[in-house]
Amino acid sequence: MLRVMSDTIDALSRSALALTPIERLALAHRLLESVELDPDPGADAAWEAEIARRMADFDEGRTQGVPAEEVFARLREIAPGR
Repeated sequence: MLRVMSDTIDALSRSALALTPIERLALAHRLLESVELDPDPGADAAWEAEIARRMADFDEGRTQGVPAEEVFARLREIAPGR
């Protein structure tokens, strides 16, 4: 872990760790977005095109979804205890 813990960062960390998991994810997302230095100008368009392609593949039967229970079971195998 990065050892640049000021008293402020330490206090914020303790407060953040008291949040619910979804609140911590939202906070982490907000913090990460705040430090993106050089966003790729074409990244959003590329992601939108990828999402559209995947949705079309699914809608046209070229791919199938995976039930959430199976996804979470696989994740538990990969990262037990998380």
